[in-house]
Parts: sequence; structure tokens; C-alpha cells
Amino acid sequence: MASPSESITPERLAAFDEAMAASLAQRLEEDDYPTPFDGLSDWHLMRALAIHRPELARPYVHLVDQEPFDED
Repeated sequence: MASPSESITPERLAAFDEAMAASLAQRLEEDDYPTPFDGLSDWHLMRALAIHRPELARPYVHLVDQEPFDED
């Protein structure tokens, strides 16, 4: 598992697979982070997946909790 403070890069997003997205979603669901910043980091990562890899984030889009966005 990557460090929560690791930068969100196109390469990091491209490396995600279904299992990694499920693990990220589970962490967000459990919301048991050592600091609020760790949770926020995972939230930003899930949001980036929802934008750039929607096929992976679709089952977990409820965790992003935001208004619909335009990908373009």
C-alpha cells in the first residue's frame, strides 16, 4: 500500500487495479485514520480515480460525496 502522503500522479492512477480501488474504498468506509490528513489524502485519491479512472471508482463514487463534475 502506498503512503497516504504520496503524490497523485498519472502513473500512480494508471497503476491502480480493482483490488487497490477496493482497498482504498474500504479504508474510506472504515474512516479509522491516525490523522484527519490521512483520510483527506485517501479522499483526494478516490476523487482522482473517479475523474481519471471512472471504471474503477464507479462502485465507490458515493465515497467522493460531491456534485457531478465535468471531466473535460
